[in-house]
Amino acid sequence: MSLRIFSASLSLILASCGGPPDTVVAGNGSDTQIGDTGTPAGAPVERIACALGDAEMAQACTVERTPAEGGTLITIRHPDGGFHRLRISADGQVGAADGALPPAVSVRDGVADITLGDARYRLPLAQP
Repeated sequence: MSLRIFSASLSLILASCGGPPDTVVAGNGSDTQIGDTGTPAGAPVERIACALGDAEMAQACTVERTPAEGGTLITIRHPDGGFHRLRISADGQVGAADGALPPAVSVRDGVADITLGDARYRLPLAQP
């Protein structure tokens, strides 16, 4: 009897933990993917191309954009849990926001190619 109660309780607990996966919007705004990003279920998350070290670029990093005085604060999260914070000024200048090394940035067609240490990002400057 107690085993049945335990099993029923465990089933209820596990059922309450999950939710539908998050909606993920590609950085170029062209398609929508479904994936687990760790944000509340159904919240849109911008995904951009990134790579660490010699790895190939892939749509693997998520981006949070937060309005800040004089521009936007960008938090780029890697799949392994690492992250970088950047500040984009109102005039489009990109700089480190967390005391990290200054990024090397080249901008073309509204997309910034950013290198920061061994990390590389392809970040649309406007939100999708």
